[in-house]
Amino acid sequence: MSTTVFISHFLKNAAISSVASRVARFLLGFCLCTLLAHGQSAALASEITELRVERADDGIYLSAGVRFELPPVVEDALLKGIPMFFVVEADIYRERWYWTDPRVVSAARTLRLAYQPLTRRWRVNIASGLISSSAGLRATLNQNYDTMAEALSAIQRVARWKIAETSEVDPEVTHKLDFSFRLDLSQLPRPFQIGMAGQREWTIYAQVKEQLKLEPATSPMPPAASTEGVK
Repeated sequence: MSTTVFISHFLKNAAISSVASRVARFLLGFCLCTLLAHGQSAALASEITELRVERADDGIYLSAGVRFELPPVVEDALLKGIPMFFVVEADIYRERWYWTDPRVVSAARTLRLAYQPLTRRWRVNIASGLISSSAGLRATLNQNYDTMAEALSAIQRVARWKIAETSEVDPEVTHKLDFSFRLDLSQLPRPFQIGMAGQREWTIYAQVKEQLKLEPATSPMPPAASTEGVK
């Protein structure tokens, strides 16, 4: 083999090796980015915890916790004075094998979380039902907190929420429960809503669908953690 042919083969093999190396580095970087994105998504995942539905003489009560981390973009908006609205919904369906399950109970609650820059305090409003604006929060339960952690703790727990009258749920019939918690983006100012669709960093959502299990009623929670007066 001549020197010229040897050099040509060497350069060709070196070029192929260089391309392969660049491709390998690209694939490695892509995989690492994918794993990091997946890890961040998992860290920001929301879930329902400690779900309990009680049957008392005066009604059906639901208690639960909602575990989620506040996304940085949501926290930044809050610190700029933009309130956030969260919606809690509970639906009970009567199970039947021959047709679709009819809904026998539907309850909703709206929670407003806001930061007040002048006083540097946090405020949580809890209103019965779904609201379309802040005007619907006039007749609500409200509480002020010194820190964001305290305010979020109030948002993340549902304590003895009356979702139905006792007569509405027949204990002799099998029922299904659909319970959900979400950040209501439709309540944000228009400039925030533009281009927000599909952006996962604005998503806070958790849902549980399971067979309804009615537990015996326990003692009411202390007044400090109670939401008495808000259905």
